Amino acid sequence: MHTYSLLAHAKINLYLEVIGDRPDGYHELAMVLQSIDLADRIDLRANGTNRIQVHCDHPQVPTDERNLAYKAAALMTEEFPDTFSQFGGIDITIHKRIPVEAGLAGGSCNGAAVLVGLDLMWKLGLTQIELQELGAKLGSDVPFCIAGGTAIATGRGEQLSPLPSLEDMYAVLAKYQSLSVSTGWAYQTYRQQFGEAYVSNRQDLLGRRQRVHSGSMVAAISHRNNEQIAQLLHNDLERVVLPAQPRVAQLKKAMQQLNPLGVMMSGSGSTVFALANSRAQAETLRSQLQQQLADPDLGIWVTRFTANGIQLIR
Repeated sequence: MHTYSLLAHAKINLYLEVIGDRPDGYHELAMVLQSIDLADRIDLRANGTNRIQVHCDHPQVPTDERNLAYKAAALMTEEFPDTFSQFGGIDITIHKRIPVEAGLAGGSCNGAAVLVGLDLMWKLGLTQIELQELGAKLGSDVPFCIAGGTAIATGRGEQLSPLPSLEDMYAVLAKYQSLSVSTGWAYQTYRQQFGEAYVSNRQDLLGRRQRVHSGSMVAAISHRNNEQIAQLLHNDLERVVLPAQPRVAQLKKAMQQLNPLGVMMSGSGSTVFALANSRAQAETLRSQLQQQLADPDLGIWVTRFTANGIQLIR
């Protein structure tokens, strides 16, 4: 039995619109998602038992049934019990590089990597679509994390339409390490404050979805117009997170003052990112931000857009 090592790439949202409620309790969303080369490494190894064991080098990451990597392995054992009986339990080691509770899908990409890795280890031969269908049972971001690249995501985020890859853009990510924002709180608060404007008619819902497919952001991506992409950044959740989290709001303002291509909060936060045309520009932004906000709690990362979701490295 081989040991498999995979890179699990984080994602940012270039566009996030909350459209309405869904019968399953989730929100109907329209998003444009982008993979970045900031990634965790996931090692998978047969352990000779019938147990799933998770190890991680980050103290805030749970290693029990709450971890999405554990849930992914458990799902595979349930879906393929005969194969599990043949190959046995698995050790999952997460080398954490993606900041936690950051709105970057760190947990989701770990779960995606386990699905892809076990498919290879157990020689199941699943298609990407089959893996994404399994991923949707774990979380809304998991199907995108499997595919990676640039994509429109609708439904609760699991319905994907690929877009041309954007590999010539860079992002500077910034997050206060001690600060986290609950995704559930963000969406619940948004519903409380703006639920009256939700779309409920199915025809209107389909129309709103189509507007994203034919909208300005998708056109800018198709033409690889970095400046226009940056101008069209949009995240509805900023309307509730920034007023409730002044440090996130101040971080966004500080990054805007450095005049990057564009600045936005990713997902439900608390990461804020600034876009740049080159690594040199991104490194300059990072240096300027470090000087402007000399806070040891502030983590800053320079990363590049990538077409990869889960990447086998060994």
